[in-house]
Amino acid sequence: MILLSVSSSSSSPIAAVFSVAFLLIYFSEPTLAAPCPINVFDSVVPRVEIWLQTFAPGSGTPIHRHSCEEVFVVLKGNGTLYLAETHGSFPGKPIEFPVFANGTIHIPINDAHQVKNTGQEDLQVLVIISRPPIKVFTYDDWFMPHTAARLKFPYYWDEQCLQESQKDEL
Repeated sequence: MILLSVSSSSSSPIAAVFSVAFLLIYFSEPTLAAPCPINVFDSVVPRVEIWLQTFAPGSGTPIHRHSCEEVFVVLKGNGTLYLAETHGSFPGKPIEFPVFANGTIHIPINDAHQVKNTGQEDLQVLVIISRPPIKVFTYDDWFMPHTAARLKFPYYWDEQCLQESQKDEL
C-alpha cells in the first residue's frame, strides 16, 4: 500500500485528483469502460471512474475488496482506513490507518479494506477507481473466507441514476 499526503495548504484537491487519475491511467491495463453515467471522462479517460462519497459520523463502507486499484483523496473530515493484505484464504486482521483532510490513500487490487468516519463531522472523499466496471466482493467480517465473499458485478455506486431517464436541459 502506498500512502501519500497532499501537504501544501494551497494545493488544489482537483489537481491531486487529475494527477492520481493520470497515474492510474498510465499504469493500468487497457480495458473497456462501463456504460455508467458516473464515468466523468467517458471518451478521454475510459479506464477511470471518479466518485464523490460523503460519510456521516459513525458510518462507512462494508468490508470489501475489488478488481481494481482505488485512490481516495480526502476533502474534509477524518476517519480510519482498515486494510488487510488479501494473500491468504481470508482477509485477516486489518491494519488501521488514520485518514484526514488533504490526505491521499492508495488501495492495491484485491486488498480487503473498509473506511469509517470516526470523526464528529462528515468525511468527504473523492474515490478514483481504475478499470471499470469493477467486481466488488463483500465480507461479513475480517475472517470470512474469500470463497464465501459475496460478488456484485457490475458495481455501480449510484444505481438509482441508471434507472432515471436522462433529460436534455435544452
